[in-house]
Amino acid sequence: MANVCSAGLDIGFASLDYLQIGFLGIVQGITELLPISSTAHMRIVPAVLGWHDPGSAFSAAMQLAALAAVVSYFWRDVSAVTTGSIAAWKQRDFNSPMFRLAVAIILATIPIGIAGLALSHVLNACGSPLRSLSVIGWSCIAMAILLAIAELACRHRRSVDEMRLRDALIVGIAQVGALIPGVSRSGSTLTAALFLNFKREEAARFSFLLGLPAIALAGLKELAVLLHAHIPLQAWSLLLFGIVVASLSAFCAIWGLMKFLERFSTWPFIVYRAALGVFLLVAVSKGFLQ
Repeated sequence: MANVCSAGLDIGFASLDYLQIGFLGIVQGITELLPISSTAHMRIVPAVLGWHDPGSAFSAAMQLAALAAVVSYFWRDVSAVTTGSIAAWKQRDFNSPMFRLAVAIILATIPIGIAGLALSHVLNACGSPLRSLSVIGWSCIAMAILLAIAELACRHRRSVDEMRLRDALIVGIAQVGALIPGVSRSGSTLTAALFLNFKREEAARFSFLLGLPAIALAGLKELAVLLHAHIPLQAWSLLLFGIVVASLSAFCAIWGLMKFLERFSTWPFIVYRAALGVFLLVAVSKGFLQ
């Protein structure tokens, strides 16, 4: 399984066909918004099936699919925050809940924005060491442990309405961990919100809302990078197809996750992440996967 590069950019997806891209789009959409790491699955699935690694550019551009799904599902929240914060700004009502939530979203985006720019040359480079299966395996195990501690040690009583700016900054800092493949943006922010004693479904809502700018910036930045790299028209067609498929599967993933967390804990995700990490480390050590 080889990488395909254009101007030093990892664009392995350009060597795949529409059926493969469609399948990976479904996997990407589901895993992007569940706390199980989409990057891990984008490395594992092609490796197991003997396909080319779709590359970091594919994963980053798929953020636009996640953006479409999150905005669609939480449209009432997004609309309320937008209109409410604008109205509060005009009225100089800086204690408005909607204005405070808007400020919190902006505040939470700053850490990952700075880190993402600083590490962009490493994250999206061909053959990036951060995309190795060993790194992903250890990341999966580490996040499984942290999520387990959050389940066992925290009370899970708070709602988004009780959010403080300090909470947003903590979740924003946790979001930086998502730059390491295997950590998962939704996993890191959900775990941080659980440590702050938010209810499980409220932690997920908090995670998604605070992640909107980061998701949008990551996707748009990757599109700009791909435009600058002058990738073939066929590659653009494949990418667009993948985004459409991933958007639909991501919406279903959000719906399922929110319904699940209203009734159950995150233990199934913890067990899955731990098992996935162990599988990867064993498979790499035995030479089954590279």
